[in-house]
Amino acid sequence: MRPCKGRSLTSWNSVRVAMSPISGTVWRPTEDQIASANLTAFLRRYGVESYEALLEAVATDIRRFNAAIVEALDLQWDAPWTELLDLSRGKPFARWFVGAAFNASANCLDRHLARGRGSDEALVWEGEDGHVRRYTFAELRDAVRRLAGALRALGVRKGETVGIYMPLLPETAIALLAIGYIGAVAVPAFSGYGAAALASRLVDANAKVLVTVDGASRRGKPVPMKMIADEALAQARSVEHVLVFRRAHIDVPMSPGRDHDWEWYVSRADPVASYERTSADDPLLLLYTSGSTGKPKGVVHVHAGFPLKNMIDQYLCMDVRPGDRMLWYTDMGWMMGPFLVLGALGLGATIVLFEGAPDYPGPDRLWKTCASHRVTHLGIAPTAIRALMAYGDDPPRAYDLSSLRILGSSGEPWNTAPWEWFLTRIGGGRLPIINYSGGTEIGGGIVGCFPTMPLVPNSFHGPTPGVVADVFGDDGKPVRGEVGELVVLEPWPGMTQSFWGGDAARRDDERYLATYWERWPDVWVHGDWCEIRREGEREYWFIRGRSDDTINVAGKRVGPAEFESALVSHPAVKEAVAIAAPDELKGDVIVCLVVTKSRADESDELRGELMQIIDGSLGKALRPHAIKFVDDIPKTRNMKVMRRVARARYLKLPDLGDLSALENPRSLDAIDAAR
Repeated sequence: MRPCKGRSLTSWNSVRVAMSPISGTVWRPTEDQIASANLTAFLRRYGVESYEALLEAVATDIRRFNAAIVEALDLQWDAPWTELLDLSRGKPFARWFVGAAFNASANCLDRHLARGRGSDEALVWEGEDGHVRRYTFAELRDAVRRLAGALRALGVRKGETVGIYMPLLPETAIALLAIGYIGAVAVPAFSGYGAAALASRLVDANAKVLVTVDGASRRGKPVPMKMIADEALAQARSVEHVLVFRRAHIDVPMSPGRDHDWEWYVSRADPVASYERTSADDPLLLLYTSGSTGKPKGVVHVHAGFPLKNMIDQYLCMDVRPGDRMLWYTDMGWMMGPFLVLGALGLGATIVLFEGAPDYPGPDRLWKTCASHRVTHLGIAPTAIRALMAYGDDPPRAYDLSSLRILGSSGEPWNTAPWEWFLTRIGGGRLPIINYSGGTEIGGGIVGCFPTMPLVPNSFHGPTPGVVADVFGDDGKPVRGEVGELVVLEPWPGMTQSFWGGDAARRDDERYLATYWERWPDVWVHGDWCEIRREGEREYWFIRGRSDDTINVAGKRVGPAEFESALVSHPAVKEAVAIAAPDELKGDVIVCLVVTKSRADESDELRGELMQIIDGSLGKALRPHAIKFVDDIPKTRNMKVMRRVARARYLKLPDLGDLSALENPRSLDAIDAAR
């Protein structure tokens, strides 16, 4: 998530960009939803009357807010802090809870057992094949202690790194928690990575142990994950041991002395008796994030940073309570995987792990799972909703979704039609969509929504409490009603502690500062275009896309989401992506790649109708140069559109950037055919 260097906002500010008008409030909370919300209770506790008043108070005194929210969450501290916030090295290197002892895994497990919740359900998993497994908090802690003992027996010590390369299984969550339990550093890798991508992360992290599976299934097709891991380990020489969980129950090569059968080895190791007393700023997670160029960045998160930020956001934005049941469609290699485990378990909720695709073996799979396991909180990316709504209303209509209380979304900007479908067809018009946007380096959200305030499609209510955010123009001053850079002005728990520099004691501070802090003094520039617009008495925030995704047409800068939103409003369109192609006269011209719901819909007549929709929405000055029909669009496994890959392929650029997260390689061939 690197901000675009040197990109000017002048044309944003001098020429009003064609943006669709705010469509007005379409959902309002009931009195009961407001009265029962965690946010309402916290406002009362804090002594302010509104969310806006809370933001003002936080901007004035960030220390007071963080002391108050920690007290409200009633966490387990093994030693108190001597200083809440240390800014001796400046805002980019803020240290929180100095001197405190805090273990993230213990706060997800031991804390709840000590309070009598050992028999409550902590984890439910449903496999792609329909198999279900369940763990209580007591059973989950026992499993964590057994794996922690096995890792200790393999020589893992505090501060050493352990890679996780697994699909979303109970053992994947157990591995994450066990690594933190003994004070080691977890390095989750996306389960869809190829050998080169996995190797680069293991090498950079200097991983000592890798936990993986023999194989997995993806849409009914075998994925040889152990073979991929073996290929990666040929380069990752630091890995001394591999624990292999038998998910697919297939024969795989096992290197003597290095590879160990998970069940056999864990059953023979002595469980650890207790968790490591880690300090608040001991490293917990190493999450890799990458853009189109440059090597992946190892984002360092600590025990009382990332998990605490997750809990704050889930508590105040998503209204998570003990006994709730959260399913977030994700992978442990993406930020939202650890977010689900460490945030929801930390708050005493049940995590519902979903293996596989949301529409396999049938288009009703996700809705059936939500109904079967009485999910209260469902989180998903907008692109996944666009794909699911293409199957029509019948799949969700067949199931009782009355257990749902909160709908969550993250990963990319919304379009109005799928947002409203999610609201009405899945939420029945009674549930709020908690739109949530931030990043791996943030440890959670910069902006979000709340179940106590009216909703406007595609928007955010504003900053998540504890984050002091704004939108800046070219001059480094706040702007309203115009698109600018999304910025953060004060440090927060959950911000990355720089980038990994080879081991727990070293950091790549130079790259970290150049990526986020160099444009304006003491200001984090996130790399998202954002606009704050007023609707009645309230301001709403809109993410307009990545800074480096912006398209310049004859001096007018516009985000691709505006074109995509217009295109998917047509009933024949399943999904779309807008890219920029160079033009000597206009700078850029727009090319739209469109996936229709049926190949029979592809026609010049439809192309003309789509052009008219864009004319009406954005104006004729921004009419696309071409609309091309394609079979598929490049996406990650969690359904996030890879716009830069689509553009590079369409333009026949020699370097497509990082393809390690690409879910559907055939989409590249589809672009070739359309060209």
